[in-house]
Amino acid sequence: MQNSASPPPKLGARNPDPAFWAGRLVLVTGQTGFKGAWLSLWLERLGAKVSGLALAPETDPNLFDGVGLGGRMDSRIGDIRNLDTVRDCLAATRPEIVIHMAAQALVRPSYRDPLGTYATNVMGTAHVLEAVRATPSVRAVVVVTSDKAYANREWPYGYRETEALGGHDPYSSSKACAELVTSAYRASFLAERDCRVATARAGNVIGGGDWSEDRLIPDIVQAFLGRRSVEIRAPHATRPWQHVLEPLSGYLRLAEALCGEGGDALAEAWNFGPADEDCRPVASIVETLAREWGEAAAWHLSEKTHPHEATFLKVDASKARAFLGWDRRLRLDAALAWTSAWHRAYAQGGSALDLTLAQIAAYETLGA
Repeated sequence: MQNSASPPPKLGARNPDPAFWAGRLVLVTGQTGFKGAWLSLWLERLGAKVSGLALAPETDPNLFDGVGLGGRMDSRIGDIRNLDTVRDCLAATRPEIVIHMAAQALVRPSYRDPLGTYATNVMGTAHVLEAVRATPSVRAVVVVTSDKAYANREWPYGYRETEALGGHDPYSSSKACAELVTSAYRASFLAERDCRVATARAGNVIGGGDWSEDRLIPDIVQAFLGRRSVEIRAPHATRPWQHVLEPLSGYLRLAEALCGEGGDALAEAWNFGPADEDCRPVASIVETLAREWGEAAAWHLSEKTHPHEATFLKVDASKARAFLGWDRRLRLDAALAWTSAWHRAYAQGGSALDLTLAQIAAYETLGA
């Protein structure tokens, strides 16, 4: 999957370029999800004309409704498992850039519904790329997969983009399959019409406005808000934690680069991950958030039996730093503080829109 014909060009500033995005037609699949809502709002702030395709929000509350995105963008409710739905969406919106984020995004639900997970993550991706194939306006596609697409050897060092793909559980293997589907569509159909297609692999994201079921940070926040001890499944599991804005800035920089001179050389896989020292075990995350929260916040170890999840996982983002001008800006302690502050302010009546836009603006000041 790695293009080794020639080295990609180095690029400059890390911040997304408002001059690039202003007025540009962008389709975000998965706009009703946590990451998709942050990305759609950021694109709107940059001046893009954003449309979206996704299922209705899964939780109440949710960030999509909280920031009023339904009235701020051309948001379409539909299922990427239906090819006609995806084709109709692209034909109507005629985007220049597609950022494909719609997915079944969790490991444990993939054990409960493996066929649904494969249908969404594998065939859903194929449907998006098939619809792109029929839409001449599309110049660049970023397919968001996962760090869990790698065949996990429990190595103590980060996986590079050239490492083998794999997956023990249905979710992880479905993301590896999505990588292969993307590679095949790029080589077989899209490269010949100068549509640049890349994949993006990021780690575990945290941030304000995540109320997803069965995710560590939402579970912690809801327990602390309710003054309950939070139940933890795997305290020693180590993950590449990062604030949601970190990989999103990478997706935007990648899309810009794909549309620029030399973009063909960038149509491959990219990692967006934190520094090694921010790949910490779950217990460290809970303890740090508990200290940040105060008010007798506490946690305890679950005594239940749980399905297999990887113990150690991190990615090497050297390539993105070297060739996209991308770099992480928030150390993990700061990311946890931003997440805690967002949820505490929201619980006290703060505006989700104001809180989210303020953190996007603060994040931009940290860039070049």
